[in-house]
Amino acid sequence: MTALRVAIVHEKFTINAGSERVVEQLHNVWPQAPIFCAVCDRETLSPGLARADIRPDATLQRLYRGGDNYAHLLPLLPIAASRRRLNGYDLVVTSHHQFANRVRSDARIVSYTHTPARWIWDATTRVDEIGGPIGRGALTAFAASQRRRDRAAAQRLYTIAANSTEVAQRIRSWWGRESTVIAPPVDTELFTPDETNRREDFFLLAGRLVPYKRPEVAVAAAVRAGVRLVVAGDGRARKSCQAVAGPSIEFVGSVDDTTLRDYYRRCRALLYPGREDFGIMPVEAQACGAPVIALGVGGACDTVIANTTGVLYPDSPNPVDVLANILRNFEPTAFDSAIIATHAQRFNSRRFRDEFETFANRAVHG
Repeated sequence: MTALRVAIVHEKFTINAGSERVVEQLHNVWPQAPIFCAVCDRETLSPGLARADIRPDATLQRLYRGGDNYAHLLPLLPIAASRRRLNGYDLVVTSHHQFANRVRSDARIVSYTHTPARWIWDATTRVDEIGGPIGRGALTAFAASQRRRDRAAAQRLYTIAANSTEVAQRIRSWWGRESTVIAPPVDTELFTPDETNRREDFFLLAGRLVPYKRPEVAVAAAVRAGVRLVVAGDGRARKSCQAVAGPSIEFVGSVDDTTLRDYYRRCRALLYPGREDFGIMPVEAQACGAPVIALGVGGACDTVIANTTGVLYPDSPNPVDVLANILRNFEPTAFDSAIIATHAQRFNSRRFRDEFETFANRAVHG
């Protein structure tokens, strides 16, 4: 059988986060497929993508400043994506959360959608954007100009995979399309339990400190409950977190995966106070046997089993009070680490590759 000619499209390589891990697994399925993107900072690539055939847009790459600093390119990103023609392939796979679906091809396009761009469709996600009223106003106007194009691009897709039930609902509401939920891959070979470790007297908040993740809620709740909290991460919301912190809060900054695994193995529980598309960190923590205390909306509802692998608490006008009460009364011995870690294996990388390759092959063969 002749090998499929496949092209992969990703938004950008400026950080190494969940969507880049998805692309790494797509590369493992189709190692010969070129990977097209807007810009690429090769220093951020994981070892699994270091030798991949990554092809950034030539013009955007010249204008790129390095790191995760690409906001000045935002007006150009949809134009560049729409002008990209990928003909001569059997299949085009997009890794989408902004403009990847705008690509054109004479092949069938299958989209792995991390989320439709929330800043385009949901005004609440633009409230905390940097730049003050002027910046928010400009982004609001730009978002309004993109909705029709975003929806039109979605109609050209042959089929869509959503990374969670939450995202599938957004796709239905915003694009008028149905999708198949395929959870993203989690490295359950790295994130494993250590039975020699004992749970210690601290909670953990990990990941990027950005407004939509509401990290200050976890910090304020820990202060109010009088419990220890380790904050392993960094970002522009760090100042707001430090403003409500007390002596029981320890900020350790960004950490590597090995150090993060150690925190997962020792913490009483991981705190997850934001509404996520999927949320890989709760699965990583569970893979290490740690229970998760998460806001009971969004992706956490797909990954945390209430009262078995963690606690799902309701959204509330007073989230700090609700979370603080849970922290005061939390008893980690009520959770079985072995059951938690076994549950996390449902999200391993092999499962993702098998599910998505089957999904894509069905698209190719009609």
